[in-house]
Amino acid sequence: MKLPEQFINRMKEELLSSEVSEDGFFESFDKEALKGIRINKSKVNADGYFAVLKNLDHDEEIMNIPWCDCGFYTKAKSSGNSPYYHAGVIYPQEPSAMLPGQTIGAKPGDVVIDLCAAPGGKACRIAEELNGEGVLIANEISANRAKALLRNIERMGIPNAVVLNEDPVNLRQYLAGTADKIIVDAPCSGEGMFRRDPSAVKSWERYGPEPCSELQDSILESAHIMLKPGGELVYSTCTFGVLEDEDRIVSFISKHPGYEVIPHPEIEGVTHASSTSKLPGSMRIWPHISEGDGHFCVHLRKPSTDDDETHELPSYTVKKRGKNVREAEALLNFMKDILTDDALSVFKARVEDGLLIRGEHAMLPACDERALGSLTVVKNGLYLGEFKAKGKDLVLVPSNSLALTLRRSELKDSAVISYPYGVPEVTRYLKGETLTSEPGAKGNVVIAVEGYCLGFGKRSADGMIKNLYPKAWRLM
Repeated sequence: MKLPEQFINRMKEELLSSEVSEDGFFESFDKEALKGIRINKSKVNADGYFAVLKNLDHDEEIMNIPWCDCGFYTKAKSSGNSPYYHAGVIYPQEPSAMLPGQTIGAKPGDVVIDLCAAPGGKACRIAEELNGEGVLIANEISANRAKALLRNIERMGIPNAVVLNEDPVNLRQYLAGTADKIIVDAPCSGEGMFRRDPSAVKSWERYGPEPCSELQDSILESAHIMLKPGGELVYSTCTFGVLEDEDRIVSFISKHPGYEVIPHPEIEGVTHASSTSKLPGSMRIWPHISEGDGHFCVHLRKPSTDDDETHELPSYTVKKRGKNVREAEALLNFMKDILTDDALSVFKARVEDGLLIRGEHAMLPACDERALGSLTVVKNGLYLGEFKAKGKDLVLVPSNSLALTLRRSELKDSAVISYPYGVPEVTRYLKGETLTSEPGAKGNVVIAVEGYCLGFGKRSADGMIKNLYPKAWRLM
């Protein structure tokens, strides 16, 4: 690969002054870009990883990515076409990019903001750690990229996410002091993308890294305002230059004294900066040392004595009991067909506490939408579906995002039609074709692959199953 001369000269200087050898660095850009997948921890237990990987990679050697406990290298040619992809079981992600999501260490109940979230790899990993408790606010400034973010949030079965389409600066007014943790995977010059995307080289030659630093400073300032005292911030880029990495954090800490770097244990493949470096405790993945394209990452803690106010993000609760009774009844009638008694009881409690009806549409918001003010909200929480009149009654036409939040243990045996991985019926379902089953009770059913939910169907008494998989999501 022909690299920009200015990039080569700069990196020779930076590597010479660092603790990392130059040997093999420039040659690494001629190597094939590695592929990775992350397994959805909220859907698959660790003892189920091997079965998923075996179906994807068959008999090929399976290797764990050292810096991500649910990440694996893969040679699968098109994991995006896999039924596991459509079921939200896996997320294709460049191996290096898995480091920040692992580093931030989200916990159930946290309020976490991902300020530069698209296409969603880090946001989805955070949501898996939240496991339905707390709130994930996933923001993306680009409207087109926000659509891709939304698709991945829904595909991975995340019920407690707020997807925003805003400049991070605009979030400050409404979300000041609300976040326990914030992740900033900052827009950068993309030097780590050179071998994967030739257009990244052309963009670098045209713009260089300098224009990114001012934007990175602005995003970090927004993060500071929205982070609670004692909260944690992860800053990362997929570039190698000190200007966009260490210099930005050193400058940030000089403006906000008291921030400290949270050190992490030594991890194979991750280079940890020593006490004599410009930013001790920061981490890098180098493409000539590790099996990844390259990443910079640092974990900070805001001082707990900070004078900034703390604000709690309010939950949405039903203010008027008895409102939307018909809609709630139609929703619960649908769920009675598919959920076990215990799961139905839990779901009913959620509906009683927070069902929001807007026109014909139903949702369970992740937070009170009034707290978001005039921000552009792409999605708030779990969209359940649309109500249609059927005679004097209402029926729910469910959203597929609802199906993807369900787990096999919550479903009645009679309501699940689960196929083995790789059989033609799974592909037929994902293409929107009608399926057949044994004649029996008619009603709503969940179609699954190896027990992982794909979407809904409507079974008639003769065993014919009407396909409810969304047209926009179908395989071509």
